[in-house]
Amino acid sequence: MPMQTPTQTLLALAGEVALLLWSVQLVTASVSAALGARLRALVASGLASRWRAFLAGGAVTAVLQSSTATAMMIGSFAGAGLVALPTGLAMMLGANVGTTLLVQLVSFDIGAAVPVLLLCGYVGMRRSQRITLHEGARAAFGLGLMLLALKLMQATMQPVEHSDLLRTVLSALSGDPLVTLLLAAALSFAAHSSLAAILVVMSLASAGAIAPEAMVAMVLGCNLGTAINPVVQARSNGNTALRVPLGNLANRLVGCALGLLALPLIVKLLAGLPLDPAQAAAALHFAFNLVMAALFLPPLPAIARLLVRLLPEPGPESDPARSRYLDETALATPTVALSHATREVLRMADVVDDMLKASQKAMGSDDARCVAAVRRADDVLDSLYDQVQLYVGAIAHEALSEAEERRLSTLLALAINLEHIGDIVEKNLMQMAGKRIRDQRRLPPATLGLLADMHDRLRNHLRLAVTVFISQDETTARRLVRAKETFRELEREAIEDHLDEMRKGDREALVLSALRLDIIRDLKRIEAHIAATVHGLLEHRGLLQATRLLDAAE
Repeated sequence: MPMQTPTQTLLALAGEVALLLWSVQLVTASVSAALGARLRALVASGLASRWRAFLAGGAVTAVLQSSTATAMMIGSFAGAGLVALPTGLAMMLGANVGTTLLVQLVSFDIGAAVPVLLLCGYVGMRRSQRITLHEGARAAFGLGLMLLALKLMQATMQPVEHSDLLRTVLSALSGDPLVTLLLAAALSFAAHSSLAAILVVMSLASAGAIAPEAMVAMVLGCNLGTAINPVVQARSNGNTALRVPLGNLANRLVGCALGLLALPLIVKLLAGLPLDPAQAAAALHFAFNLVMAALFLPPLPAIARLLVRLLPEPGPESDPARSRYLDETALATPTVALSHATREVLRMADVVDDMLKASQKAMGSDDARCVAAVRRADDVLDSLYDQVQLYVGAIAHEALSEAEERRLSTLLALAINLEHIGDIVEKNLMQMAGKRIRDQRRLPPATLGLLADMHDRLRNHLRLAVTVFISQDETTARRLVRAKETFRELEREAIEDHLDEMRKGDREALVLSALRLDIIRDLKRIEAHIAATVHGLLEHRGLLQATRLLDAAE
């Protein structure tokens, strides 16, 4: 085989690194899809104490092999106030240890398992009908690709020992431990995975391309880089969700500083172990995380207090997902508490109005940010709904008059229907909008005009529903219920148009017609929820029939 040029070697190495990164993501995504709910339950099981949290975080990440994914789960719990800060930090320490376990396995020569994993994974993906088995087969296939990428990298790096130019480049990059650490941190951050970055370091060390000092610095950098991703992803979720990933990043920074100070001692200790360079890198990765967990677990309460001081709770005005009017001191006066709950539900109506406005834009625009904005708004809506439920549940109902009880029932009906509307927009309409954007399909102008008109009607009807809720206006309520017939008629027309397209047999037109029909059906469902908000008033006044069926003839 002819000797490759340095450029060819670097290109081959870049492709093999890309294969390695992709295979790691494949394993993580497959395990998450197969066991996602169980893994979240396992995380939740560790909420009782720091030590259980440490073990739960380690167990989840040992399976998932992504401390970033575990950090996002923990962050969601912390952001919702379901996990105490010391417990969340303990979970992250366990996650850091858990992500090192697969590295220990692949540090040994298990190349013979590559064809077995690839074959079993491929057959399993082709044959398995159950989601769990199918995703498990994908994970096995990804693991086989990971090991294959490592073998290819090792083969590519073998000529480095005889290439003066490549050895000079790598020596220049790894001559300064701090620079080497930062380069490895950048690789780990870009890959969103310390596992993938550590495997690259192991391959370089195994080929003799980097000195022991550079290997130690790179292992430290890999641990630092992967702690940055959760911080970046949690920035938009508020201070509460940011504390756990920021505390974990501080742990990594302290560990890297200590590691650089003790660099000569670490190199000396590793040299005294009966390990090859790849195994030494894997052992250092494990030892680093275990030592940092041992150092930080005992003082976690103090660290948590410091993080709370540095990242205080944001005011309601700065966090759209937090209630602004649910004053717990007013619960002692149920009438006042009911008025506070009313103001918060009206905030929910404003959020739904914004979602409908963004939904209309997403139908005609190719900007995926519209879809993302609606999904963020739905998270806000869900949070407000949960807080309203808890608040209303705490009101002393026995102190309310009959009229106030009816008012409370109407308020809950409005909140429930608003939450359902948000779900339809986010889970149905935005799913269709996102798929349309990905498939690069555009709806005809006539369809866009119809959908824009329907969205405008819905927003107007939503404002009327709020007016009815406030004023108890019977005429407006009747008008809202009658408006459902317009949407039923639009659905019937859409079905007839779709049947016409089916007869014509134009595949692309048929796809767009089906999309139009699905959107109209979901908009009709939203209209039904808006009309349902006034049913309580009409039923109380005897103006709503129990059924739309005609009485059978005697």
